[in-house]
Amino acid sequence: MGRVNDTKTALVTGANKGIGFAVAQGLGAVGFTVAVGARDDTRREEAVGRLRAAGVDAFGVALDVTSDDSAAAAAATVERTAGRLDVLVNNAGVSGRTDGGAQDPTTLDIDVVRTVLDTNVFGVVRVTNAMLPLLYRADSPRVVNMSSSMGSLTLRTGPVMAAYAPSKSMLNSLTAQYARRLADTRVIVNAACPGYVATDFTGFDAPRTPEQGAAIAIRLATLPDDGPRGGFFDDAGVVPW
Repeated sequence: MGRVNDTKTALVTGANKGIGFAVAQGLGAVGFTVAVGARDDTRREEAVGRLRAAGVDAFGVALDVTSDDSAAAAAATVERTAGRLDVLVNNAGVSGRTDGGAQDPTTLDIDVVRTVLDTNVFGVVRVTNAMLPLLYRADSPRVVNMSSSMGSLTLRTGPVMAAYAPSKSMLNSLTAQYARRLADTRVIVNAACPGYVATDFTGFDAPRTPEQGAAIAIRLATLPDDGPRGGFFDDAGVVPW
């Protein structure tokens, strides 16, 4: 039995700008209907408009990843609009403030750690678990968690940021746990490292474009059914972590 609507749907969190927008645009370009997840109503609708102008079938989803209720409401919106979810890209993330030694481990502001974890780790759990029932309905469901090589205990790249970097280490570990739990399902979960990308996140002072950063997420979102599970990848392949 063919479905009434065979178009695949992808939800990208934090999709109103930067890498998230580039992921949404890239998935739209390969035929996905894209659900633009974002907190800010105005920015979200602007992003949807820009995607539609580029020929992408897009719709907005109000989503604050720090809220259980918002994640549940977002799942209801996706269900009502698409009936299922084929791809979830957990892209929303925060770096946390760094002023006054807030992320120097020797003067670490625990409240900053809490804030960063609430979005970068707990937000991924909230959204993923809210969307899992819709992912289970898809033929080839994929979850991509946007991580960073700063979270690699092997590479230890980037500045010392004792809230942000450990949040990505934990996200990588969480990705592995999801992959283990979902090993006997069709849901394939991996983590992606976009590299050092010029966005407002990096003050636009970085060598890579959002489109270059988005490429690995798009690849992991469109993996074949025998693709890798629970790994951490960038353009060059496996990232040691």
